[in-house]
Amino acid sequence: MLKHGWLLITALIGTYSTQALELTGNLTQGGMVVGKIEDAKSVSFNDKPLKLTDDGQFVFGFGRDAKSKHSLTWVTNNGQSESTNLVITSRTYDIDRITGVAKKYVTPPDSVLKRIRTEAKAVRAARATSSNLTYFLDPVLKPAKGRISGVYGSQRFFNGKPRNPHYGLDIANKTGTPVWAPLSGQVVFSQDDLYYSGGTVIIDHGHGISSTYIHLNKVHVKVGDKLKVGEHFADIGATGRVTGPHLDWRFNWFGERLDPQLLMNDTLANKSSKK
Repeated sequence: MLKHGWLLITALIGTYSTQALELTGNLTQGGMVVGKIEDAKSVSFNDKPLKLTDDGQFVFGFGRDAKSKHSLTWVTNNGQSESTNLVITSRTYDIDRITGVAKKYVTPPDSVLKRIRTEAKAVRAARATSSNLTYFLDPVLKPAKGRISGVYGSQRFFNGKPRNPHYGLDIANKTGTPVWAPLSGQVVFSQDDLYYSGGTVIIDHGHGISSTYIHLNKVHVKVGDKLKVGEHFADIGATGRVTGPHLDWRFNWFGERLDPQLLMNDTLANKSSKK
């Protein structure tokens, strides 16, 4: 696993010239990678076109259960096509198997299924945002004080049936604890009461990278609001389907769920607002 490091790959262009591909990030399941090719006209990851910044930077990520082999292709300004293969590491996740759980605690009643589907569709639409913002290039800070009570990738089996994996990093603290923006962005989703996640905010950081905050007690922002790193935009709570107050913090690259713990440094985000 490559964390906060860099990897430099050089691909041959023609007979004598070279083109440098620089990748920075985590080549593992749940990882996010920022790339740079100064002379790139277009870049694709697994045949998916990527946005490019003015200086040739781009971003992509790997889901929880991503396969090991991936491809990166690009076309230079002179029309030369190049490609390289990427091999990522797999991870082992925490699995809990619980038996004897009553059905009412496992399966939601039919009366709320339409609501759940409608809310899930709205969340997917927010995560599909593909803006030209470039805040994903900035350091990712810690959004709240508290202990880590849950980790990315863990999964429970109730009565032998798998539930959805946990895609976030849980930070436990009392209700009302401030949540600060871990990096700048724009609010693309803001709701007080979703069935599963309660108070929910999604912030766009550009090029398909967004961050999600759920189980919030209070939400202080609305869709369209711009946030600077360190701004207080919500409070930790115990809303939605949850057993106690905590922040469930998630990172996304479009539909892929990334691991916030791989990105986060230990500096609290509110410290940045005092600089």
